[in-house]
Amino acid sequence: MKISTILADKGSDVVTVAPDHSVKDLLALLSHHKIGALVVSVDGNAIIGIVSERDIVWALAHSESIINEPVSNIMSTEVFVASIDSKIDELMDAMTSQRIRHIPITSDSGELLGIVSIGDLVKARLDELETERAALMEYITNGG
Repeated sequence: MKISTILADKGSDVVTVAPDHSVKDLLALLSHHKIGALVVSVDGNAIIGIVSERDIVWALAHSESIINEPVSNIMSTEVFVASIDSKIDELMDAMTSQRIRHIPITSDSGELLGIVSIGDLVKARLDELETERAALMEYITNGG
């Protein structure tokens, strides 16, 4: 299954945050949207970073004053991105090896098209396995 299928089901809306917004603003956005990461972007399209719950926890462990500092101080600037034609298994492997939980999806020109989380990928893979199981049961029950 390709990522385009997941985005078709879940939607392509991506919540972004500007690099000069405070970490406090970031926390409000994460809480309001009930998500675990935000793409950092000035215009909502070009990716300059990503910031996750893990980034916030690490930053707070080092300085409680980070809450009033800009998102740019805690964001990851090396962002692993994938194309809409990527396959679930490829991204699951990348998430495991890179130890990340969110991957922005971009066009060939770098335009932000969506974002997927490990939860999105696991759900899609389980749905895929359930479909295969049902097909096998039908084949076994009805003799092909």
